[in-house]
Amino acid sequence: MIKNGKGGGNTKTGLIFEGETDLATFLSKQPSYSVDDGVVYYEGKKVARIFKKYGFYKFLAEKGVDWKKIISKRLLPDDSIYVIINNTLFIIECKYQQVNGSVDEKLQTCDFKRKEYQKLMAPLNIEVEYIYLLAEWFRNDKYKDVLDYIISVNCHYYFEYIPLAKLGLPVPPNDEEV
Repeated sequence: MIKNGKGGGNTKTGLIFEGETDLATFLSKQPSYSVDDGVVYYEGKKVARIFKKYGFYKFLAEKGVDWKKIISKRLLPDDSIYVIINNTLFIIECKYQQVNGSVDEKLQTCDFKRKEYQKLMAPLNIEVEYIYLLAEWFRNDKYKDVLDYIISVNCHYYFEYIPLAKLGLPVPPNDEEV
C-alpha cells in the first residue's frame, strides 16, 4: 500500500481499476484478460472470480457455506474478487462523495465488516482483504484521522484506482500506463 494512496499510477504496474467502471468491465478491456459470467481469465487460464452484491452469497452457497449460521446480517459488497492464485477475497467498497454526508461515518466500519467477511470465508480457508476505492473528495485534510484508522485496522484505501498488482492479478506486459 502506498501511503495515503498516492503515486500508484506512476509505478511500473501501470494498469489500474478506475472507479468509473466496475471491475469486470475494466478487466475485460485489458490485454490478455477476458471475463465470462464473473470468471476472470488471463491468457485463457482461470485466475479469479468476481462477485457483486448478492453474487457473493451465491458463491458461498456453491461452496456449502450457510452465511446465516455464521453472521447475523448479510453484507453486500460493491465489488469483490476472489483471486485464486493467492487464495484471497478482496472486498472493494466504492465511496464517492462531493458534499458532507453519511459516507463519512461509513468509512469507520471497515474493521467490523472485514471481520464479518473473515468469519464467512474461514470455513473455506480463504484470506480476506478490505479495500476502499475513494473519490478525490476524501483527500481533504478532515479525513486524515479516518484514513489513518483504516490503515491501523489492516484495511486499505486507494484514490480513484486500484493497481492490479495489489489484487495479485497478472499485469500484462505493456509499455503504456493505463
